[in-house]
Amino acid sequence: MPANRKQLVFRLDTVIFATDLSSASHNAGLYASAISMRFSANLLIAHAFTLIQAALEVEIQKKISSQQRLHLNQDLKLAAEVLVSGRGKTESLLLEGDPCNVIPELAQRRSPSLVVLGTHGKGSIDRFVLGSAAERILRHSTGPTLTVGPNVKILHAGVLNIRRILFATDCSPRAANAAPIAIALAEAFSADLDVLNVVRSSDVDHPEQSHLLQRTLYGAVDAIMPHGAGQVCRPHTFVTLGKPHNDILKHTDEREIDLLILGLHRNTHLGMQIRTSGAFPIIIKARCPVITVAYGSASNL
Repeated sequence: MPANRKQLVFRLDTVIFATDLSSASHNAGLYASAISMRFSANLLIAHAFTLIQAALEVEIQKKISSQQRLHLNQDLKLAAEVLVSGRGKTESLLLEGDPCNVIPELAQRRSPSLVVLGTHGKGSIDRFVLGSAAERILRHSTGPTLTVGPNVKILHAGVLNIRRILFATDCSPRAANAAPIAIALAEAFSADLDVLNVVRSSDVDHPEQSHLLQRTLYGAVDAIMPHGAGQVCRPHTFVTLGKPHNDILKHTDEREIDLLILGLHRNTHLGMQIRTSGAFPIIIKARCPVITVAYGSASNL
């Protein structure tokens, strides 16, 4: 077996729903709950905040909890009461600090975990915006993160029906870390699995080169899949020539994909460092939730 061949191993102990307590997070909470129940995992609802000056002065001078902290705690508990956990009582946790730091740190402490985010996706015409908190959390996360964008249908009655999953990959060895997640989710939901690699048209100098490159990449896609994947599901491999984010979105629409998984390295053209040409436009436009598994240093983002 090749050295970079991944064994079929995936565990999920905690689903962390990172909420900003806005209406944009509502649908994400439903997905977090449904995934928690499917995997019999803990469900933890977390909100990160910083104290406003007046609240900070109250807590320092009077050594009591400020109204800001009390109100946030109450809102968080109310959110936890309506979301069902796959393992006992739904937890709630109020974190003080920058979300882009404290949420990834929480995910590492509760590993193996899945962070779930919601976003409104509103922004200026020339810019795709996930929402400041969601965007910054994604930029700093190294583990799997599921983002529920503005075009994803509301999950009614908490029923999560995933029939077809798309795993889009650049075929880099580190991006293969997302493959076990794709296989495990396909198994958990008895879903069909598509595996897609898009070759940039600009990377091909001659038309005849594209056919040779595509044949080579079919083998590369197969090489990154976990050993034993074929015993769990039968992945359908696709290699196309075009623009990655356009072709991925086209595939999700044409094949009626219910869950998109992006296995990314931060330094590739699908990486997290450039919002307008990377993963962010895909998340904003996708009609299904998107799981990102990004690897590589976040220090230069």
